[in-house]
Amino acid sequence: MLNALTALSQGTRLVYSRGLRRYVFLPILANLLVYAGMLSYVLSHFGGWLDGWMAMVPGWLDWLSWLIWPLFVISLVVIVFFTFTLVTHLIAAPFYGFLAEKVEIEVTGRAPLDDRGLVRTALDALGRELVKLGYILPRMLLLFVISWIPVINLMAPVLWAAFSAWTMAITYLDYPMDNNKVSFADMRRRLATRRWPTLTYGGWVMLITWVPLANLFLLPGAVAAAVLMWDRHYRDLTPVTASR
Repeated sequence: MLNALTALSQGTRLVYSRGLRRYVFLPILANLLVYAGMLSYVLSHFGGWLDGWMAMVPGWLDWLSWLIWPLFVISLVVIVFFTFTLVTHLIAAPFYGFLAEKVEIEVTGRAPLDDRGLVRTALDALGRELVKLGYILPRMLLLFVISWIPVINLMAPVLWAAFSAWTMAITYLDYPMDNNKVSFADMRRRLATRRWPTLTYGGWVMLITWVPLANLFLLPGAVAAAVLMWDRHYRDLTPVTASR
């Protein structure tokens, strides 16, 4: 059975093979520009954010400051990288959708079911990203609130990690599913049906996003891996009727 790590390894080799590597340069460039801008912003504000969080810790929890401080740091870093990931995918979505289509043709020998033109596909890809944001942001906000509640926020890093894995799976596996006319609701149902491959794939992609600079070159491989996972684990699941 194709597992997530194998898919990521195969997918990365695939996108940099002759015939496909030309499709990865634009998303890498777009992500590089966002990465540089966000890194500069975070480095200039990180200390103030951390001081503000620590100032909200009640006095009776001062004895736990040795534990709360690193947990706050971890939560803040996760939030920053989570935001970076959302922004870069919003910008790179049209390129990733196109890359997923080319990979599917290369891997399966047949084109996706999508019959939209290039311009329509790009516009719809942006719309689909907004649908993802509508699903992700309220849940992200809830976790953000939890991160500020004393005692409860001790679980925040674990909750952020689990949610990040699920979100990464939704983000990347949606590219081949959107190309094959799978609705967002049906996509989430399919991912929940195959929960183990979904979360392991999302977890590995989440780890990739944490590798500075190298992640810019590894994420196109995650797109190709999503196509491999789609073809092996999700394509044959019974669809449900839902609005696109």
